[in-house]
Amino acid sequence: MKNTPYTLRHDAAARRYFFEIDGHRAYIEYEERPGALALTHTIVPEELRGGGIAAALTQAVLEEVRTRGLRVVPECSYVVRYIERHPGWQEVVAKE
Repeated sequence: MKNTPYTLRHDAAARRYFFEIDGHRAYIEYEERPGALALTHTIVPEELRGGGIAAALTQAVLEEVRTRGLRVVPECSYVVRYIERHPGWQEVVAKE
């Protein structure tokens, strides 16, 4: 991912993409759909809030989804707002 010191990791068993930062885990949960991932929840521990972690994590997950040739179904309100503020990501949103 561009411009972040964090490494995106994937926990397939828990259906989460995450950053591990200072012993805390910020993550986005997903559900698999045909050809897409529904991004359902974004969680940033209180200790990490206010530092742009959610935005960096969302961008990293969207980049990973695009690299995998999938689409996203933004169900999490944070992801919905992120895509609204960064309309270039509309290209990876699944069409209904």
